[in-house]
Amino acid sequence: MSEKRLEEIRNGLVKDLEGADLSGADLRGADLVGANLRDVILYGADMREARLNGADLQDARLNGANLEGADLTGANLKWASLGAANLRKAILYEANLYDADLSRTNLIRANLEGADLRKASLLKANLYEANLIRANLEGANLEGADLTGAKLLFITGIGYGPIAFAVVPYTSES
Repeated sequence: MSEKRLEEIRNGLVKDLEGADLSGADLRGADLVGANLRDVILYGADMREARLNGADLQDARLNGANLEGADLTGANLKWASLGAANLRKAILYEANLYDADLSRTNLIRANLEGADLRKASLLKANLYEANLIRANLEGANLEGADLTGAKLLFITGIGYGPIAFAVVPYTSES
């Protein structure tokens, strides 16, 4: 893709990118608010600090992408593949991550408040100090996930099964 086209995308001039292959693209700080990114391929893309509020990323492939500090408030990531992606400090407030693959994903200090994580795979994901308040984790796979310091208030869908094999260290207040 040409640098001119990438600049148009970064500046929010292109909002329909359904099915596009943007693997490895530099989309740092891109304005993709409300964009149609269904089935988009973003393997290894640099999307740090991108604004993706309300974007439709259903079935998107973001494996290995860098979304550190990105704002995905209310974004649709249903069935998206984010394996080994960097979502450190990303805002996923009330995002739809139904049946998404977040295996080995870095979610350190990410805000997942009110997120729909039903049936999501968080296998070996790093959720250190992540905000999961009001998140729905029904049927989610948290095996080997690190939930050290995570905010787990008012979460739904958690019984013995999903969280049984997650790493939740005991800490005591002195």
